[in-house]
Amino acid sequence: MANQALRNLISGKWLTEDFRPTGAARKLLESNRPQRGIILAAGAGMRMAPINTQATKGMLEVKGECLIERLIRQLHQAGVYEISIVVGFMKEQYEYLIDKYQVNLVVNDCYGQKNNLYSMALVMDQLEDAYVMPCDLWCRESPFQKYELYSWYMVSQEKSGKSPVRINRKQALVRCGEGQKGNRMIGIAYLQKGEAEYVRKKIGKMVQEEIHDGDFWEEALWDRNVMVPLARCVSGEQVHEINTYEQLRDLDGSSDSLKSEVIQLVADALEVRPDAIRDIAVLKKGMTNRSFICRCRDKRYIMRIPGEGTGKLINRRQECQVYQAIQEYDICDRVRYINPANGYKLTEYLEDARVCDAGNREEVRRCIEYLRAFHERGLQVNHSFDLWEHIAYYESLWNGEPSAYRDYEITRKHVFELRDYIETQEISWTLTHIDAVPDNFLLLSDGEIRLIDWEYAGMQDPHVDIAMFAVYALYDREQVDGLIDLYFPEGTTRQVRWKIYCYIAICGLLWSNWCEFKHQQGVEFGEYSLRQYRYAKEYYRIFQEECHEHS
Repeated sequence: MANQALRNLISGKWLTEDFRPTGAARKLLESNRPQRGIILAAGAGMRMAPINTQATKGMLEVKGECLIERLIRQLHQAGVYEISIVVGFMKEQYEYLIDKYQVNLVVNDCYGQKNNLYSMALVMDQLEDAYVMPCDLWCRESPFQKYELYSWYMVSQEKSGKSPVRINRKQALVRCGEGQKGNRMIGIAYLQKGEAEYVRKKIGKMVQEEIHDGDFWEEALWDRNVMVPLARCVSGEQVHEINTYEQLRDLDGSSDSLKSEVIQLVADALEVRPDAIRDIAVLKKGMTNRSFICRCRDKRYIMRIPGEGTGKLINRRQECQVYQAIQEYDICDRVRYINPANGYKLTEYLEDARVCDAGNREEVRRCIEYLRAFHERGLQVNHSFDLWEHIAYYESLWNGEPSAYRDYEITRKHVFELRDYIETQEISWTLTHIDAVPDNFLLLSDGEIRLIDWEYAGMQDPHVDIAMFAVYALYDREQVDGLIDLYFPEGTTRQVRWKIYCYIAICGLLWSNWCEFKHQQGVEFGEYSLRQYRYAKEYYRIFQEECHEHS
């Protein structure tokens, strides 16, 4: 077959009789030289916990060389020197590359809200004869060549049930059907003029629509169910994608990038070597913190790393006092380590646990009974959670900016009018969770319940916890009254019910203000933030109507 191919090239005037390229062949090759490279490096790499706050993924070191410098060097070996790097998260770490390699940095200011389709939109005029790649790849051998005769997208030879694409008989990439195994998408592509123009136009259209904000740029490669570039297939051992701490450790266990104070802290707390901490994975759940889960020996643990701005929101020393007050009662998950200075906390993972379903009345009943039993212990700490002070404090964190709500001052005035009524009511002052929301109640497989995340806890009227449960669950009036009835199966007075209505209004404004501060930190909560503000307004009105009706 090889001999026949050579004869065809000679007869086609592409090779001379002594197997040298003809002038036509050299001209064709020169017209197919790659001209540029595009490296996508804007993302925050959240799956790289716990080292994602130390360095960007492109700066991770493998075998003594950082990933992005290796890619640049391999591009240079192929004669590609025109290189643009789209940066965002920790963009300053890439600045030195301008002087060292004469690259061009393109800044993506929206990396926190949009996926890398938007990064590609910033360089879509550079796609012709260009290699495109993410910054988190380590290529054993260079995937770049001095000549490229067609457009391609790189996939692995190995089949996987997790990949959405597969190679068909024509070497085209098509979408996998149900039950089909696909070829892992590696992320490197090469685009010639025709395909580059198609992709450029499609990206231009897609970025105009918010529905594509979360898309990867590869979505622009599709023409119906077939990718525009052909498949280029390589062994999975040739190109390694590094998305997690574990993947980095598996590739290079001696990498300097693995040196993590957090991993060392976990190891010290569990009295093991750092390499005994395995199966590290990010926990995406959580409105305040960034956490990861890991395994040591036969147990799993959760390491909490406080999120952006939490130092202004939570007093970690007071939190430690709360855990000391409840430690002997087996109320929450077991704390193995907690730092009162920075809020780092290591707890044992509760296997086979699920959070309370706020729509399941029986589960809610069990959790509310558990909450009341905790309240009735009458535990004490030496600090309180003052609702009024926290409303004002969260306002002070807005840096002088007005509320996003145009009628905020009126709403705030109404909510503060409720203070007079509350202060006339009998209150049993005790340790209160404050954040006793459905997601913080864990139902264990043996029927036990645990109440976790005591960051905001302090002395307060325990009925505040009823209000907090309701506003987080986004309950309507009927559900709120049903919740109160579950807490008081023996019944309660009209005045106590009104007081809880007041707390719902107050808590709504409190968390609305909290959400406005988090918004300034770049964190959004969608419907939750809007509904909290509505609670402030609606339950002020409900309280007023109830009082007027029974006056």
